[in-house]
Amino acid sequence: MSKLVCFLSHYLDVITFRDGQFETVHFEEGITDTRFGGEIVEPYKPTDTGTIVSWQPSEEFFTHTEVEINKIKDLFRTIVCLCPGLTINLNNNGEKIKYYSSKGLNDLVDDAVAAKEIINNRFNMKFAEGKNKMDLVMTYTSNYSSTIVPYVNTGLTESGPHITQIKTTLTREFNKFFREKKWLKDKDENLTGDDIQEGMYIVFNITAPNVSYDAQVKSRITKIDTKPFIQALTENLQIWLNNNEKEIKLIADKAINARKARDAAKKAREAVRKPKEKGLKAKMQLSDKFIDCISKNPKERNLLLVEGLSAGSSAIEARNAKTDCIYMLRGKIISPLKTSVDKILANQEMSDIIKVIGAGFGNDKFDVDKMNFDKIIITSDQDSDGMAIELLLITFFYTYMRPLVEQGKLYRAVTPLYIVRTKKEELYFYSDAELEEWKTANKNVSCDVLRAKGLGELNPEDLHKVCFERQTYKRINVSDAKATTELLEILQGSAIEPRKDFIYKNATRLGFNFD
Repeated sequence: MSKLVCFLSHYLDVITFRDGQFETVHFEEGITDTRFGGEIVEPYKPTDTGTIVSWQPSEEFFTHTEVEINKIKDLFRTIVCLCPGLTINLNNNGEKIKYYSSKGLNDLVDDAVAAKEIINNRFNMKFAEGKNKMDLVMTYTSNYSSTIVPYVNTGLTESGPHITQIKTTLTREFNKFFREKKWLKDKDENLTGDDIQEGMYIVFNITAPNVSYDAQVKSRITKIDTKPFIQALTENLQIWLNNNEKEIKLIADKAINARKARDAAKKAREAVRKPKEKGLKAKMQLSDKFIDCISKNPKERNLLLVEGLSAGSSAIEARNAKTDCIYMLRGKIISPLKTSVDKILANQEMSDIIKVIGAGFGNDKFDVDKMNFDKIIITSDQDSDGMAIELLLITFFYTYMRPLVEQGKLYRAVTPLYIVRTKKEELYFYSDAELEEWKTANKNVSCDVLRAKGLGELNPEDLHKVCFERQTYKRINVSDAKATTELLEILQGSAIEPRKDFIYKNATRLGFNFD
């Protein structure tokens, strides 16, 4: 990593303190400069240890050379939790922050689970044997999804045998314990990994030699000796299970309920898939909520999710009948993060959307190539209710049809809040502030102002111009999957306190004014 930073920077300075001495090295445009040693920018004591690194990104390689300081802050917060006892001091143009963790991985878990935790005694494990070490913390939340945050040698990973074998061990040991306690009867099948992992939150950091990766970014591991870690995990897990029976009963109940929901969801999926041979509209069994288009070529077809029958009626008349399909929602949909999978699939609107898209349900089962449309377009109103519907739909697609989002198939129709007509032109404004700014600069201009917060308030001719003729669709992009998942959980999850904290911390940016 330091090689890359050196190559992409105007300069890189490194100063290392140890045993009352310090060593400096300075690079200029990627080349060692022997004329200059790093500058000591702070007083230091003979007992000081550590390293100071400073650099300046080069505009030769970056369009914007400003450091994304929030990512640096998140990284430092994570590193001190992975390495308890380590202190990192950040000096960002005079802003000085000290990073230190007293509880290690538990601090990371505290930040993530907040008020959603349903057990009191987390599973904590520390293992060290020669060069092999593993710290692991596991808890359970009220969520329907699971989260595993796997670090190897302090690097975040995506996949590999270390993740697979830890999940397998957890599934085996939980099932074994549940049977010992007769919570699972002899006639019952074992719970699946998905059942047991519902609501699970795990963070672990493995330190191991001779790890092999499939790429330079080191996110996917192809080879690692997991035997010492799995043996230690099994032994520690058995002790924790036996010492926390009341807590484990909560987990067992949640897992058994998850299996019931999974069985119900399977039946619902089968019902969703059933008839295929009678055409799209017959397959959906919809009468007036879905309006098909003329083209049957998926690459030409768009699906517009429209808020309400009034807006739907205008959209039907204003659309391009060859390529644009309409599905009319009944206001706000059910909350995807507060509703179990079986209830989502039993909901008429959710079931309809899944059917009409036609590419499956579940992130591991959804196939973008089988979609009946090229674009899925959210066209809710430009008010708070419309934005709430938009967020609910984004959460639904990201939670259960993530490939659709990741491959750029989800859009938001951007329609103006105001249409201003003068004698010479027609202007569109997307906020109150934009309109006021124009009015201030054009006080003597005679005009007609049409407020159009909802599609249903526009006549078909105006709607065709602002939504279909111009096709101002904004693609929903995800740059950081982990951060997106956490943010959606805060905004749409069942826990109230994290949402309140987020609103208060971001009040100014969100346009709120609290006393």
